[in-house]
Amino acid sequence: MQKNTWLSKPLLNSFLSWMPLCLVLLAGGCATAIVPGPDGTAGKLGFQSKALSPGNGGQLVTEQQLQPGDIILTADNGINSVGIRLATLSPVSHAALYIGDGQIAEAVGSGVRLRSVGAVLADEATVVAFRHPKITPAQASAVRAFSESQVGGKYNFFGIMLQAPFTLERRLCELPLVPSLVRDFCIRGIAAVQLGLGRNDQFFCSQFVLEAYRSAGLPLTDADPRLINPGDLLNMREGDVPSVKIYQALQYVGHLKAPPIDVAANEPAQP
Repeated sequence: MQKNTWLSKPLLNSFLSWMPLCLVLLAGGCATAIVPGPDGTAGKLGFQSKALSPGNGGQLVTEQQLQPGDIILTADNGINSVGIRLATLSPVSHAALYIGDGQIAEAVGSGVRLRSVGAVLADEATVVAFRHPKITPAQASAVRAFSESQVGGKYNFFGIMLQAPFTLERRLCELPLVPSLVRDFCIRGIAAVQLGLGRNDQFFCSQFVLEAYRSAGLPLTDADPRLINPGDLLNMREGDVPSVKIYQALQYVGHLKAPPIDVAANEPAQP
């Protein structure tokens, strides 16, 4: 069975050959922002959070708690997923949409398809849901209509091929203490050079999610969907630091599936 991939296997192998350079650039790439205090005053410096565990302030939820339009982020234990997470400094490697009636819409190597929630839970090691807090039933229906209209459409392999150099170069924009507006402008500038002009009738996973929301009149950002990866969607959640300017932070719904929690490791030390 074909696994969810954001980078193609040849591209992943190429990335692994660049590992020394990658480690240098990735080590410094971590967007920051001044997080406001509870009274609205300027607070402390906040860094992008990579934490994604129900054992760290999260919760486990069931399929019945999902709502149409929810954004589903996943990761598995395969080498493709590991490579994607390393390349993007993220605990997730794939993005999809819950469209209701137990169905998830996603863009994979074979094209846009529908898959049951049960199949996703069986195939993935981590499955976590996020929600746009202002989505209306009409907009959720529009997200579903767009998703269903794209089923069978082709995967954006060309867009993915351009992502490897872009993923590395954008880390220069995300060095600590780079102001958010400067970071946003820098990433968009590099994207304009590296990604060029693309077609909008083929999608990779996170691009598909962004385009579905845009088609429903509820864009998550005005940034080009081709520069957004699954990790960027994760960083759009409440309390995190997004890489690009967003219109609305996403709410954490919960984990539908998570790796086993090491209870002993989370228990306080005994006196």
